[in-house]
Amino acid sequence: MKYFGGIDIGSTSIKLVLIDEEKRIVADATCPTGSHFHHNTMTAFEGMLIRGNIARHEVAYIFSTGYGRKLFKESDETISEITANAVGAAGFSREGEPVQTIINIGGQDLKVIQLDRQGQIQNFAMNDKCAAGTGRFLEMTARNLEVEVDQLGELHHRARGVPLTINSTCTVFAESEIISLLAGGHGKEELIAGVHYSIAKRVARLAKRFVGEGAVFFDGGPARNRGLVDALEDELMRPVIVPPTPQITTAFGAALLAMEACEDPEEPERG
Repeated sequence: MKYFGGIDIGSTSIKLVLIDEEKRIVADATCPTGSHFHHNTMTAFEGMLIRGNIARHEVAYIFSTGYGRKLFKESDETISEITANAVGAAGFSREGEPVQTIINIGGQDLKVIQLDRQGQIQNFAMNDKCAAGTGRFLEMTARNLEVEVDQLGELHHRARGVPLTINSTCTVFAESEIISLLAGGHGKEELIAGVHYSIAKRVARLAKRFVGEGAVFFDGGPARNRGLVDALEDELMRPVIVPPTPQITTAFGAALLAMEACEDPEEPERG
C-alpha cells in the first residue's frame, strides 16, 4: 500500500494529512507552527506515522503548502495554498451541488476563492493586512474574556437579544473596544456574538462579488466555531458547507495533488 502526504505549514498552525490509494484520509495531525516550525513539523509527521502504523518508506510522495512550504525541504514538491485549498474542498464535496465559492479563515488571513462548476479556480481575494476577521482575532477575544477558543461557539448561542456591535476594523482597537464593553457591564455572550457578526460582515464584504449559484464551502480552523458559522450564514443569507475537519482541508488537497503527481510525473506544476 502506498500513502501520500499533504503538509500545510500556516502562520499559526501546521496541518498534516496522509491518504491511501483510495483517496481516504488514514491519518492527520495538527500542531502549533511556533518558531521552530521544521522541528514541530517533523515531530508531528513522525507521530502521525506511528499512530497510523505506517512506515516512512510507504509514503510515496509529499506536497507541502502554506507560508512555510518552500522551507520544508523534505517535501517532494510544493503547491500554493490557493490551489491546495480548492482541490481539498472539491475532495470533501464529491457529492451534491458543486462548490463554487470557498471561504477560508486562517490564523492571520482570510481568503475567498471562486471556482467554476468543474472546480477550476476563476478568481480569489485575500485579506492579510490585519488580523481582524481571522483566527488570531478569535484568540484575542477568548483571551480577553477569559474563556477557551473552543467555548466561543457555545457561548454565542447563549446570547440574548441583539449581538453587540464591534465597530473597530483593526484588532488593536477592537481589543480596546471589547475591554471597554466588558467593563461597561455587557455580558460575555453578547460580546462573543458581536465579534462573530463583526467577522461575518467582513467576510461577506470580501465574498459578495464571488458568491454565485453554487455551494459555499467554509474551512479553516475557525469553521469549527458553530457560532461563527451561523453568523456567516446570516450575513450571506444562505447555508454554507463545513467539512467534519475544516482545519485540514488545504493539507488534504496537497495530499491529493501528491497522489496525482506520483501517478503522473509529467503533470505540470499547478502553482
